[in-house]
Amino acid sequence: MDDPIAGLPDLSALWGIKPPAPGRPALPPDGMNPADDAALTEIRRLLGNSLSLAGGPAEVAGRLRAALVQAQPTLFATLPGGPAAQVEQLAEGLTWLVHHVDQPPLLVAGFGRLGMALAESGVVPQQLQLAGAALAEAMRAGMAGNGLRQDFDQAWRSTWQHAYEWVAHGMSASRYEPMIWTAVVVSHELRRHDLAVIRLRPYLPMPYRAGQYARVEVPEVPDVWRPYSLAGSPRRDNVVELHVRAKTVDGVSGSLVYRTRVGDTVRIARAEGSMSVPRNGRDLLLIGGDTGVAPLKALLTELAVTGDPRSAVLFWGVRTLAELYDIEEIAAIAAAAKRATVIPVVSEGEAGPYASGLVTDAIAYYGEWSGHEVYLAGPPLMLTATTAALHQLGVDPAQIHHDSPE
Repeated sequence: MDDPIAGLPDLSALWGIKPPAPGRPALPPDGMNPADDAALTEIRRLLGNSLSLAGGPAEVAGRLRAALVQAQPTLFATLPGGPAAQVEQLAEGLTWLVHHVDQPPLLVAGFGRLGMALAESGVVPQQLQLAGAALAEAMRAGMAGNGLRQDFDQAWRSTWQHAYEWVAHGMSASRYEPMIWTAVVVSHELRRHDLAVIRLRPYLPMPYRAGQYARVEVPEVPDVWRPYSLAGSPRRDNVVELHVRAKTVDGVSGSLVYRTRVGDTVRIARAEGSMSVPRNGRDLLLIGGDTGVAPLKALLTELAVTGDPRSAVLFWGVRTLAELYDIEEIAAIAAAAKRATVIPVVSEGEAGPYASGLVTDAIAYYGEWSGHEVYLAGPPLMLTATTAALHQLGVDPAQIHHDSPE
């Protein structure tokens, strides 16, 4: 067979690694000789042929994950995404490996970045020590006849031996270097003339907690990082959701809303913030204004995905009905949770089926909140006014949470 994986897309940007600039020599990695093109080409052929014969990247990835879960039950519990999303990332990783195994500098850099991403998720090198044996078994289980040929087995084992060293090195480097994730835009919906809901898929595992935010850089405005709340759920999939409102057509927000398209890539920094579901079991009061609903949507999603039994009430304050740009999806998430309610509050004009007036008045009218953990997100003036109103309602300041506005 002649490299059956060549027809698959070349995921060159998978881990944010770029080839050396023209005319610049590649640095030789430890343990491999980049001058030995024939040997590297042969390894690539063996890996590609055997991966195809074993059922292809997706099937091998599924068996690999199952074997690793059995060997290290806690490994995938620390990584974002559910089983299907994790298998998809493993399949992309195997495809990337076959495409780049004959390019040692890219391979070293790629596995180093993988190590950094895994370290960010809490994985330690010891949890990966059985990965080579699990990979060989995942390949062997998909082979017909006499199973995995010796040359196939040797090619995979020797490749993983080097890869493990590079991953471990990346894990060590993560203590000194900031991790930046490359993410591809998988969905872009203009919900209002100035607001878009954008879904991004980081190529490498990106850990975050529901309710956190991260800084984003777009190619159009290099070296400028703008913080956005993450509205997705790390437990459900590997997709990060941003709610972006652009006050002008320029800057990072303007680029994201008006000129970003599906297939474009952006860069995301490490998740920040402390707006996460508390462990004390208290019921939740969530209050959002405009796109401040994004982190609160993430908290509701966390409750729904985990089956958390506590009560959660989300007040979403907007000026007009037209500003309820995400009400259908948020209502569906609340319905999937055990005890969640969404109360939109419209301050100007026709309110339709929803409450009208100021969100602070609605909060005072609907209940007594002194026993709740309260989470706020929205414009600075809204945070100030709502915090003052909650104090008057007897809510302990220690139970009121919001990230510092920027």
